[in-house]
Amino acid sequence: MKTLKIAIQKSGRLNEKSVELLKNCGLSFENYKSSLISPVSNFPLEILFLRDDDIPEYVQDGIADLGIVGENVIQETEVAVSYLQRLGFGKCSLKIAVPNNNAIQHLDQLNGKAIATTYPVILGKFLKEKNIQADIRTISGSVEISPGLGLSDAICDLVSTGGTLKSNGLVPFADVMSSEAVLIGRKGSEDEELVKELIQRIQSVLRAKETKYVVLNVHTDNLSAIINLLPGVKSPSVVPLAEANWVAVHTVIPERDFWDKISQLKQAGAQGIVVMPIEKIIL
Repeated sequence: MKTLKIAIQKSGRLNEKSVELLKNCGLSFENYKSSLISPVSNFPLEILFLRDDDIPEYVQDGIADLGIVGENVIQETEVAVSYLQRLGFGKCSLKIAVPNNNAIQHLDQLNGKAIATTYPVILGKFLKEKNIQADIRTISGSVEISPGLGLSDAICDLVSTGGTLKSNGLVPFADVMSSEAVLIGRKGSEDEELVKELIQRIQSVLRAKETKYVVLNVHTDNLSAIINLLPGVKSPSVVPLAEANWVAVHTVIPERDFWDKISQLKQAGAQGIVVMPIEKIIL
């Protein structure tokens, strides 16, 4: 049987979440920080620990079948790969930022200015779309200090919390792109059975993270109103209780709607609401 290879970040902001996701998929392996390859003992898969900048090209060239990497890296390297699944972590934005005492207030004021970045390809496309002629200065690391050193008038860098910008006297000025971790594959890999099985496992874990399992008690007089609020995966499960005219309703609620739904359920007569995490949801 063929053994798949998946490339993930060796160290950095996506490593821990990538390892956690794969382990939650039931894959058994050691996270060898000092090794390039870690075999999975209970699935035909090997995990390659690489620099994030190298992952897209490894996948494109077929050295790895799959990869977990930020969208920003894929766009910057301009590789030919398939997007297989958004993963919901590693969210950030690529932004242009300027010194907080700067007079620049509109995009067209960037014409003729110098912008420091580690993402010249993405920035170049953005500026071209906006018909702006600026001097893109490609540097590696510590982009945020370049205006203070007189190397640029602005920067273009990844922003998650904005703390680094603030500490360097910078303010976000324009959004260039949003990014999150994605599962990518070499072209055609999405049609392979092993890849489909692994994607199914990943999707079941992601669904579970976005959903809560809820059990509540309700009088049968209020059951219809409760059911109308709770469609569940297909429909809620209703189980009679020992006390006459009372039932327990089992359902799932999306995380994004959770507190609104709980309020509505209480108003509709729900009692004894128990909320539990879900490990996986397989459709």
